[in-house]
Amino acid sequence: MPTTLRQLCDALGPSPLQLVTAPRGTQAPVTATVIYEPRVDLPNLDDVLLLGVGVTPSQAVRLVGPAAAAGLAGLVVKRYGEAIGELADAAQQAGVALLTADDDLAWQQLDALLGSALIATAPPDRGGGSIPGRSSAGADIGDLFALANAIAAAVGGATAIEDPHQRILAYSTLRGQEIDEERRQGILGLHVPYLADNVPQYRDLARTADVLRFPASPNGLPRIAVAVRAGSELLGTIWVVDAHDDLGEDATRALADAARIAALHLLRARTSHDLARRQRGDLLRRLFDDPASAPLIAPQLGLRLDAPAVVAAFHYTRADLTDPDPDDVANARAALQLTDLISLHCEAHYSHHGCALIDGTVYALLPAGAHRDFVADLAQRADRALRLPVRVALGPVVPTLRDAPSSRRDADTVLRTLAPTETAVAAFEDVRPTVTLADLAEHAPHIPRLAEGSGPAIHAHDLAHRTAYAETLLAYFTADSDVSAAARALSIHPNTCRYRLARAQELFRFTLADPDTRLVLWLQLRLG
Repeated sequence: MPTTLRQLCDALGPSPLQLVTAPRGTQAPVTATVIYEPRVDLPNLDDVLLLGVGVTPSQAVRLVGPAAAAGLAGLVVKRYGEAIGELADAAQQAGVALLTADDDLAWQQLDALLGSALIATAPPDRGGGSIPGRSSAGADIGDLFALANAIAAAVGGATAIEDPHQRILAYSTLRGQEIDEERRQGILGLHVPYLADNVPQYRDLARTADVLRFPASPNGLPRIAVAVRAGSELLGTIWVVDAHDDLGEDATRALADAARIAALHLLRARTSHDLARRQRGDLLRRLFDDPASAPLIAPQLGLRLDAPAVVAAFHYTRADLTDPDPDDVANARAALQLTDLISLHCEAHYSHHGCALIDGTVYALLPAGAHRDFVADLAQRADRALRLPVRVALGPVVPTLRDAPSSRRDADTVLRTLAPTETAVAAFEDVRPTVTLADLAEHAPHIPRLAEGSGPAIHAHDLAHRTAYAETLLAYFTADSDVSAAARALSIHPNTCRYRLARAQELFRFTLADPDTRLVLWLQLRLG
């Protein structure tokens, strides 16, 4: 028997797809999907769902008649903010089921989700479903960790479910099943540690639908693994530890069946995860742009409006991921992996938080109790698991959620003070003087007198004549007027340093003995 409309809706849940009307009943069969092409007549395909790509509800009214004539099971549209009463009436009269899809869900993703649901809810092609939680109505959709435990029990080994980028989505927690150090490190960072031997293994998995066996590595245990697909799209992989190298054909069949069931879980998890991440990003961006919206945003993020908060800013700095093109695949993948890792650990540690990727930086809005050690640990996990050296900046604690934008601005300023080529963590208080100077530099153009006098003249002279008066003076100030220390910093003889200082005073008509002169000159040279 083919999948029914009710089974399909139950398998997908209420988030991506909602049933509006079903004139032929919810037991009507559904066998496949077809995408609407405006310049092509609807084919005669019985029991197929038509995906109204690019069609508004008002435009879709004219499709109902041809859809009924073609024998299609139903029509799927997006609301796009329009009322659907007229379309629902037309569909009811024509005998065509009407379903609406989430506006934020890509059509391509919905098509893959429907295809996988149709596969998962179809009767098995062999007897004896071996994965607990599967019912005659299809896959029993629970969370991925429950699925990992079910697979571990059925197959007989510790199980991990991964996405195509080796990010660990879930892992089993059954007692008595052995794991190795690679598994432990993967769980800590929620990402498979990079090993050269892994590269051909993942490549082989991507090329086949079969369950593959992999021998023990020098520091690990044997494994069996299978790719999870929706049609031709690779959704991820399932890995089972074969601790005693004794998992036989029954385990292989169970894992192959698990891959078929897991496809729907992975598609739904990816869909809900993408939507949640986009919603968090929108909420956090709105809060940063419009502090007055804090009373509306606070309950949606699960945060108290009047509670102190702090913004942490994370930015990856890997040299081979600095392509300026924001659409660069490596950059996008790295940023999303970092966002996922930070979001998951923030949720586990603080329960309620805001976390989002905004303009290449991952921001976490945390309660005031957030500690430097916590964000430093996240940076280390990213470095170890994702191979992404990360700079982390903690803004100052602000009294309410309305003040979060100022904490974010200071966190951004702190980020700019950190070395771009190494892992570094700094709180606002650590670099307050440097941040203050950065603020002064930003406002310097509004103080005309800072652009006049000896400092700018020295910079201009150095550029024109390739001299080093500015460098020498700054070294002298940094060394607290110790000529010998300044000379060592510049790798020159102390007499050379003394000559430059005397010559600078003569050329630019200032005296280092005057404290006000020294202060203004240092500011001009330092900010310049």
